[in-house]
Amino acid sequence: MKKTGIIMAMALVCMACHNNQDQVTSVADYDNHLNSEKIKTTSKFFELWNKKIKPDSLQLLSFGNVASEYSRYFKGTGNIKFLKKAEKALDKAVEIANINKEGYLRALARNYIAQHRFKEALELAEMARQLEGGLKDTQSLLFDVHMELGNYAKAEAYLDSIHNPSEFGYLIRVAKWNDYKGDLDTTIRFMEKALAKAESSRNKKLMLWSYSNIADYYGHAGRISDSYQHYLKTLALDPNNAYAKKGIAWIVYSHEKNGKEAMRILDAITENYQSPDYYLLKAEIADFMGDAKRAVKNREQYRKSVMDNNYGNMYNAYTIDFALEHTKQTNRALNLALAEVENRPTPESYHLLANTYLNMGKPEKALGIVQEHIAGKTFEPAILLSVAEIYKANGLVDQVQTLKQELEDSLYELGPIVGEKIALL
Repeated sequence: MKKTGIIMAMALVCMACHNNQDQVTSVADYDNHLNSEKIKTTSKFFELWNKKIKPDSLQLLSFGNVASEYSRYFKGTGNIKFLKKAEKALDKAVEIANINKEGYLRALARNYIAQHRFKEALELAEMARQLEGGLKDTQSLLFDVHMELGNYAKAEAYLDSIHNPSEFGYLIRVAKWNDYKGDLDTTIRFMEKALAKAESSRNKKLMLWSYSNIADYYGHAGRISDSYQHYLKTLALDPNNAYAKKGIAWIVYSHEKNGKEAMRILDAITENYQSPDYYLLKAEIADFMGDAKRAVKNREQYRKSVMDNNYGNMYNAYTIDFALEHTKQTNRALNLALAEVENRPTPESYHLLANTYLNMGKPEKALGIVQEHIAGKTFEPAILLSVAEIYKANGLVDQVQTLKQELEDSLYELGPIVGEKIALL
């Protein structure tokens, strides 16, 4: 039987053996959120400030407020044009600001982070640091940027510089630091403290961020019911929150093995929310359901979506895997992987390069990258799976078996389809 046939057969068996003991979700909990209206991408507030902007405008507050609204529209719709419009407004704000220039530099840097323009974000953060205003905010930003760039020693130094266990910003960053180190229990402990701070402040923005992020961490820890409950709390505050709905869809798919319901949730999300990676998840679930036609359709939607040049490097990681797994464009994958390593020299980026070399029939070269840039430097299950496959291709049986045991504990995070790859190690 071909590999794809094995995967489909296993998927059908999993669907058949689905039973109530795995059930943590209830359609009644979230169904009314699936019919949420399309988010409005204008408001009286937005129009008021937008009208003040003229071709030669020096209305600093107008640019800042308009950029904030564009960023909000991007988060609500996933539409890249709003992120780019926010960038344009912030560029102008930085250009004309004499007061609070560092604040606009930080805002533009965060816009760049969202676009995966990390080195440019670092330049802006350093400019803001030289201006000294809001120093702790800048130090927090520098921690975030250096974590994205894989400059972990510098990130740790900035984390130490903002040390204050009573502040929300410090707590979420020390949680991220412990997640990077692979200490999930400590990560969750700090996130729970941050969540308590957010709830006591009754700050909706902080509560939304806390609920959705701790839901992810609970999922990583195998606390599926806790994860689900916090996605529901996110939706209670923001019924349009696509990220929380996607999190519920993953629980329904990966834990409950209910591909049909997971697909229904994702179809509802993509009616009003544009994010290319959602189509790849839908394609994966279609494979799980044995619906080849639907899988092909969603992969084609992904391919068309990422052709928009506004995305820049944002989806390189997805496109590399797509090129290797589906279009077999290994040279394109290699060029993108090399660009990712240049843009963001992290273990995550090096894993993309190593996996590309493995697919090009160069296992020894892939192994060299693993040994120098990946082994012992990340605990992400998807990366460890690639490492295990590279070890297997190089005949390192003992290393494969060690990783296989770890990966079997991460089946929920990886999903049913990827579980078959683990079985074949």
